[in-house]
Amino acid sequence: MNLSAFKADFAFTFRLAYPVMLSQLGQVMVGVADNVMVGRLGATPLAAASLANSIFFLILMFGIGISMAVTPMVAAADGEGKKGRIGRLLNHGMVINGFSAFVLFLFILGISSGLKFLKQPEEVVVLAIPYLLIIAFSLVPFMFFQTYKQFIEGLSQTKQAMYITVIFNLLNIGLNWLLIYGNWGFPELGLNGAGWATLISRILMAWVIYLYVTRSGRYKKLLQAFNAKNIRFSIIKKMVQIGIPTGLQFVFEVGAFSTAAIMMGWIGVNALAAHQIAINLASISYMMASGLSAAAMVRVGNQLGKRDISKLRTVGFSIFGMVAVFMLSFAIVFLLTRNQLPLLYINDVQVVEMAASLLVIAAFFQLSDGLQVVGLGALRGLSDVKVPTLVTLVAYWVIGLPLGYFLAFGLGWEEMGIWSGLLIGLTLTAIMLIYRFHALSLRLYRQSQRKPAT
Repeated sequence: MNLSAFKADFAFTFRLAYPVMLSQLGQVMVGVADNVMVGRLGATPLAAASLANSIFFLILMFGIGISMAVTPMVAAADGEGKKGRIGRLLNHGMVINGFSAFVLFLFILGISSGLKFLKQPEEVVVLAIPYLLIIAFSLVPFMFFQTYKQFIEGLSQTKQAMYITVIFNLLNIGLNWLLIYGNWGFPELGLNGAGWATLISRILMAWVIYLYVTRSGRYKKLLQAFNAKNIRFSIIKKMVQIGIPTGLQFVFEVGAFSTAAIMMGWIGVNALAAHQIAINLASISYMMASGLSAAAMVRVGNQLGKRDISKLRTVGFSIFGMVAVFMLSFAIVFLLTRNQLPLLYINDVQVVEMAASLLVIAAFFQLSDGLQVVGLGALRGLSDVKVPTLVTLVAYWVIGLPLGYFLAFGLGWEEMGIWSGLLIGLTLTAIMLIYRFHALSLRLYRQSQRKPAT
């Protein structure tokens, strides 16, 4: 591997990654728009959105993780030239993701009433529960959308999902304006209006991507009519073996931040609102970095299918370099604008000051956050998910969160202590995942040098 080899990959990777980055940015901008517009209603509705979204986003990310099993398997089949297998993978993905959506939806319904036992301010819980129930319905169309999205991204075609996501996220913002504030004669629904806007936009997103994939000549030769008799347990098992650990990886990371939100509620409404602002801003860079993670998953999986391990390593490490530059740029932005960005959400002086302090820590964990999410993507491309899942479990739940709790409530650092623990967890994860990719890909390279590719 050399610098010229890395440079040669940058342009190709960027062309693959930037639509996913914009698509992911579009997804997170829905949350940003929701929070900015809900924040105009006051600190309590914003805190309620934080609490509900912390729970929902945790479940949603598990679903996204399950759906991602489609992408590396399609990418590998495409690299191997097995066109007939690609359509079968889509059908199997639809079965798994449809079942998962239904189960996750029921799970949210079952736990929603339990929010009152999390020792959160009562006025926050009262607003959070109905909002959570509304957005829970959006899981079903979202998982339907994800199935087709992961399918076409596995074929290295990423622009289509970007266009659909951007269009309907703009629609979501418009619906927010109508339903939160009651403009143009629509009912003034407050926080619940943001929930209805999200549900409507996701239903339409799912419908449009279905029409695109099924009616496009590009995929005509790949699609196969669904037949329950053709569903194979071996394919289901392989997808589940990739999807569930991937979902758990998201759960362990996002769950750490969701638990941090709950601990913020123990400090007070203002701390919870500040956390929501800071994590909402940090999620912009994270979700865009996850676009590079998706590119790493597709490109590594494709090279694995071609049995070109030398190229696989070059691809992987070039994307690590790209995400490092990208996330350091965001770190600088957060540091320079930490006092101005919270004002986009709320005018409460205490909340703004708290959020600005948290953005300083967010700036420090940008590099670690970007490297760890790309590490997870590159390892998924190798179908390596069990060890990375264990890494995220230990880094966040054995080290990061307990340390954050001790710093916050044992040493009295409060919100800064909670986020310091998250910083340490992210950093440990990044280090271990980069080493894992290096060791595993090097082992594959040495094996490929000892025997000819078949």
